Amino acid sequence: MSKISRKRRELREKYDFSLEYSLVEAMNLIKESDYRKIKSSVDVAISLNVDVKKTDQIVRGSVVLPHGTGAEVSVLVICGPDKEAEAKTAGADFVGGEEFIDKLASGWMEAQSIVIVPSMMALLARKAGKVLGQKGLMPNPKNGTVTDDIVRAVSEIKAGKVDFKTDKYGIIHARIGKIFFLQEHLVDNFNDFLSHVIKLKPSSAKVPYIKNIHLSSTMGEGIKIDKSVFMK
Repeated sequence: MSKISRKRRELREKYDFSLEYSLVEAMNLIKESDYRKIKSSVDVAISLNVDVKKTDQIVRGSVVLPHGTGAEVSVLVICGPDKEAEAKTAGADFVGGEEFIDKLASGWMEAQSIVIVPSMMALLARKAGKVLGQKGLMPNPKNGTVTDDIVRAVSEIKAGKVDFKTDKYGIIHARIGKIFFLQEHLVDNFNDFLSHVIKLKPSSAKVPYIKNIHLSSTMGEGIKIDKSVFMK
């Protein structure tokens, strides 16, 4: 059994895992407990009372957080020559056509997000669908990454768009900022993200829709949030 470090033991003494904390209290605890010399992310995990084996209860969506995520995301745009200048102006890091589809099929993964025009989607699916699916990078019309509106798609991703989907346990995981963000900015991002999840509640979902909410920093301890405040 691995030993718990002294610093982690000290951190665990700061809060009680059996309690639920207000959002502000949780934010403070996360900031106080982050001792790593890295720019930790602040992550949220929302457990939903849904049955993900039923397709109509899978919760998925995307949201552009008001203060971004603090992460720089590299974007690949796959399009025809007529859209290349537009993509570059929007801030895409990589722009091209079928040559990039071939690179993706062979394992190239330097881009963290992919935007593609609809006319090239079938080719991408056929050549690189399996590879991208395993990496969770397959573009999807539902999150706006299969579109002719390249400028909007790239701009949203660069601004801090977060795509989310329930995992096999019915939990949604997402990054809502960085540990160095102002507390009010983290609160804004959290509230905006949660409101989007609530709006997507499936009509067939059980009540209560939200089981529990946890906040944590990168590799940090999960702190349970008092969800009753957000369910009024």
